[in-house]
Amino acid sequence: MYTSTVERFMDKNVIPTSLEIGDFLGKEAYNRLSKLETFLHDSYDLIRELKFPFGNNYGWGYKYSHKNKLLCYVFFERGSFTVTITIGKNELKKLYKELDKMIPKTKKLWENRYPCGDGGWIHYRVENDNELMDVQKLVCIKKKPKQR
Repeated sequence: MYTSTVERFMDKNVIPTSLEIGDFLGKEAYNRLSKLETFLHDSYDLIRELKFPFGNNYGWGYKYSHKNKLLCYVFFERGSFTVTITIGKNELKKLYKELDKMIPKTKKLWENRYPCGDGGWIHYRVENDNELMDVQKLVCIKKKPKQR
């Protein structure tokens, strides 16, 4: 189970508005989320849904999918956000090829992932642009971007 000491939208009965999400994230985190969304829109046939998944442990967030393939979830936090992404056994070869080029935090998160089959789940709290770049690389490993 994922546990968090950060503040999130945890009331399943109160759906946050876009304005509330932006205020909650704060300017820096909101700008990073906007960069992530621009990347996802440019790279995939993106579907974004506001969800309260996985019981009561994660809170409200966006589910991002390419057609019917889940890319990642983004959970809103005060001053930041966490990207939850799965890497399956079919993506492991690509991941291990790229992992040495990623920042130490990304490597550590993979080493400490929540196991699922041969792959696993990563909960990546994005706090700077280098971390955002690695999240984007992980999404590309999960699903190859469309040709531009």
